[in-house]
Amino acid sequence: KTHKIASPASIFFLTHKLKIMTQDTYINHKIGILAIETYTSHQYVLQSELETHEHVSPGKFTIGLGQKGIALTGDREDINSICLTAVHNLLEKYDIDVTDVGRVEVGTETLVDKSKSTKTVLMDLFPNNTDIEGATIVNACYGGTAALLNAFLWCDSNAYNGKYAIVVAGDIAAYDKGPARPTGGMGAVALLIGRDAPLTIDLRQRVTHASHVWDFYKPDPSKETPVVDGVLSQVCYYQALEDVYTRFCDVMSSGDVFGLKDYGVDTAKDTYFCFHAPYNKLVQKSFGRLCFLDARRRFHCNSTTAADNEEDDELKPYLTKPLEETYTDKTLEKILKNKSSTMFHEKMKDANYAGQWIGNTYTGSVFFGLASLIDRLGGGDGGDLSVGKSIVMFSYGSGALASMYRLQVRETTTSKHAKFSIPKMSSTLQLTQRLESRQKVAANELDLALNTRAEMHHVGAPYTPVYPTEGRLLPGTYYLKEIDGQWRRFYERISVDADVPVVKEEDVPLAPLSVLEKN
Repeated sequence: KTHKIASPASIFFLTHKLKIMTQDTYINHKIGILAIETYTSHQYVLQSELETHEHVSPGKFTIGLGQKGIALTGDREDINSICLTAVHNLLEKYDIDVTDVGRVEVGTETLVDKSKSTKTVLMDLFPNNTDIEGATIVNACYGGTAALLNAFLWCDSNAYNGKYAIVVAGDIAAYDKGPARPTGGMGAVALLIGRDAPLTIDLRQRVTHASHVWDFYKPDPSKETPVVDGVLSQVCYYQALEDVYTRFCDVMSSGDVFGLKDYGVDTAKDTYFCFHAPYNKLVQKSFGRLCFLDARRRFHCNSTTAADNEEDDELKPYLTKPLEETYTDKTLEKILKNKSSTMFHEKMKDANYAGQWIGNTYTGSVFFGLASLIDRLGGGDGGDLSVGKSIVMFSYGSGALASMYRLQVRETTTSKHAKFSIPKMSSTLQLTQRLESRQKVAANELDLALNTRAEMHHVGAPYTPVYPTEGRLLPGTYYLKEIDGQWRRFYERISVDADVPVVKEEDVPLAPLSVLEKN
């Protein structure tokens, strides 16, 4: 037999026809986020006081990193407890019947067991319901986004059974003593996922970056702390962001699908941005680079017009340079900061608020940004995060994986989901109020807490935590009661009817006497 080879023209025709068919047959189920809940510790350290404690120049952490506070915890909390807290509070605050949940997926890089997953621990929250799909996903700070995309795809599939999915992303970000320690933090975010959502995603509007790099990794299972190449990590973050942003703009500018010609930061009206935030200064510099990419695209698309564009005059020397030669250019960095400062303030300030006061929560970071934005702009009829507004999400995890996608605000249309809305999320979160009501502790408490956690990983089993619960943990918070001789972990919960802790920072130290005597 002879086989006829298709001509390039016929291949193009078939490909274009398939693309049109895919677009025409795509059913938008309005899948997305129905509800959101956050958890972080009730204690924090001021970054300004940490500067004094670490004997560094004033502004090194507050200006150099752009951070204001850092959440901390001793040995009473671990990844299982903070995820239990976030998910249980989500179920209670939104009155979710546990039998209506069909998927639970966890994203974290804070592992306490190399086999048993945090997802299985969460099953204690779902009595009489064992038919729940999902697992724990691990890839640095990206695991939560992978879990979220899995949940979205599950809800969007023909096999969807009509139940809710829950995604929880959280970590305890711990660093060895040194320059990286002020970029730590802790917390978790739980998301309720389903159809007819008030914050919806079109899955065709997502792009992903995957590469193999050694910028941040945890090769020693006996330690919580990572091996970090700080300079490489920043470059990898830039490269991943620029890769997904370039292709995201191409997707959004596809007129036959979305009708948004020449999409970019400066043309994306009614749009906010949420980035994975190791520290605020990196987010600000990265946003400036998006403006730089927009200028380069204008130049390469129409060099004559771009050459006459006065807005880009300062950038002309950089528009034809290879991108890798621009990453460490301080002059360019300053230009981009000045050019993008107004847009950064408008589009990202509110999303970055929580991260500045909590610190890095690894997988939870980008979702704390989303919660912060909803909390601060989504309230009531006057909230600026209103129907029709969009949020561009950028998630990055070292190693490296990254994604960019867009969420849109809408009103739900079914009676079942009438209780889900952006104003409802905002009023339920009360995130700003919760952060402002935390207990400030002395800067040396960060070292004491992390030293205790490090020792906990080495003393073996059995182990009984020494940090206090009374007066320190909020109502509804889970905590580690003990690790028995077989390394099994047991948890208890502070009653939701308990009094809110009122211990003042000047009253007593957070660390117990046994820890203070060792240090």
